[in-house]
Amino acid sequence: MTNKLNNIGVLTSGGDSPGMNAAIRAVVRTGTYHNLGVYGIMRGYAGMIENDIKKMDNRDVANIIQRGGTILKTARSKEFLEYTGREKAYNNLKKLGIDGLVIIGGDGSFNGAQQFSNDFDIPCIGLPGTIDKDIAGSDTTIGFDTAVNTAVQAIDKIRDTMDAHDRLFIVEVMGRDAGYIALHSGIATGAENILIPETETDMEDMICSLTEKERRKKLVNLVVVAEGGVLGGAYKVAEIIKDRIPTADIRVCVLGHIQRGGAPTCQDRLIASHMGYYAVESLLIGRKNVMVGVVNNKIYYTPLDKAVKEKQRIGQEWMKIVKILAS
Repeated sequence: MTNKLNNIGVLTSGGDSPGMNAAIRAVVRTGTYHNLGVYGIMRGYAGMIENDIKKMDNRDVANIIQRGGTILKTARSKEFLEYTGREKAYNNLKKLGIDGLVIIGGDGSFNGAQQFSNDFDIPCIGLPGTIDKDIAGSDTTIGFDTAVNTAVQAIDKIRDTMDAHDRLFIVEVMGRDAGYIALHSGIATGAENILIPETETDMEDMICSLTEKERRKKLVNLVVVAEGGVLGGAYKVAEIIKDRIPTADIRVCVLGHIQRGGAPTCQDRLIASHMGYYAVESLLIGRKNVMVGVVNNKIYYTPLDKAVKEKQRIGQEWMKIVKILAS
């Protein structure tokens, strides 16, 4: 099936992630190669409603592949949740002749794209741009590798001062609903415990483990906590541990938004470029309402609603590995 396209739009929505600019570049240059008009929509769905849309060519995306953030900016739009807001956005696209969209973002962005396409029959292709890696249908997401590497580099530096002072450090990384950053960075830095939203934390087991390590004079310990942990984050975990092990010298470090910024890694630049290319190719052959992902190093297409509903799950085997390696 082919689809006659004249103009396409590209936007970034939700939280920013390193590699979004590489994806924008790929969409613009692939679209230009196929003689399509390519429009950049500023500030996500908010810009679509406010008609903050500009024509782009190859020069507009020169020298951006190495930059973090997004040149199209990003925002969340409550107005787009209402039909009247989506109708206003559609009318703006119609005036410009835009008949296909590439949406770079996470689950909220995909929900909006699915609803918009259902309302006005505009084909939408999603690219998973989120540091959390919590979308089903792809082994990785744009920005995840950079975020994890940023966390690992920071924790490695923290370990130096842990070792110098014989301290227990509790490091909080991002991941409100998903623990992939905590899991990967924790394993990569040799954390004694990793606390994630997907798994109920056995505090008694953790206290016993830390007490035993203290008895063995292993005074340098690292606990990595995802911000969305059921216990309430790093400071709450520190409070519980201090109450049970009064002799512990505890420090808390919250890495925060440093994980969302910075130049994307080679891997993030590659997958963003790959996905951006296939997003345009998908529109050209008539695909609609799918997310472009990578599974087993091959391009894989997942319906937008399925990508959002199913999420990416962490298997229990990972937690077994954590426990064994930290013993």
